[in-house]
Amino acid sequence: MTEIARRELLQGASALGLAFALGSHASAQTQAAGQGSVYLFFTETEAQFIEAAVERLIPSEPEWPGARAVGVPYYIDLQLAGPYGRGDRLYLRGPFAVGLPGQGYQLALTPAQLYRTSLAAIAREFGPSTPFASLTDADKDRFLRRLEAGELTIDGFSSAIFFETLLANTIEGYFADPAYGGNRDMASWRMIGFPGAFAAYAAVYTRHGLKFDRAPMAMAEVAHHDDHHAAPATAGAAR
Repeated sequence: MTEIARRELLQGASALGLAFALGSHASAQTQAAGQGSVYLFFTETEAQFIEAAVERLIPSEPEWPGARAVGVPYYIDLQLAGPYGRGDRLYLRGPFAVGLPGQGYQLALTPAQLYRTSLAAIAREFGPSTPFASLTDADKDRFLRRLEAGELTIDGFSSAIFFETLLANTIEGYFADPAYGGNRDMASWRMIGFPGAFAAYAAVYTRHGLKFDRAPMAMAEVAHHDDHHAAPATAGAAR
């Protein structure tokens, strides 16, 4: 994936109005401390699909790592094992009806149930002899396009709903603060030149047309940083 394509991906995420499905910062940091070694929600079979699928949604390239390399599967796993997965912010008492396209998610399933049900259907589609992760990249992409087009029926609902959720969670995990399990080493922030998501730019936010040239800083680093309000290291001429 080219740098332009990745920037378009980020812009597309903004256009969709994707909000990070995050729990509290403190609890996420505690959970993410052991990320990269143990899955809390996914089974081994489910994790194999997720790892392979997110790497095709945001693949690695020579200069920048893809979704799997920066820990996106662990980001999704942590979210599904927590309040987001339980649907704590969803109304799940019904009645439920088929919604219009502009009404968003309408299923009577929590995100955790959506993933579990969808991954079980996908496992049945392939069988144990040829799992998704064993396919060529081209075949993986073809199957993901089938999911996106809604060509696979998953226990009464379209696979497009699962694909949209998986894509949204993949983008979230790729660009979220590392405290939540993804974006290791702030790789995606370095790629797009994002300095970090914290409200400490009072000295520069009104100075338009300046280049803010500084390495990104994660939330965990802010507490140990003594000069939050310093001016940028390099300020170019106003454009």
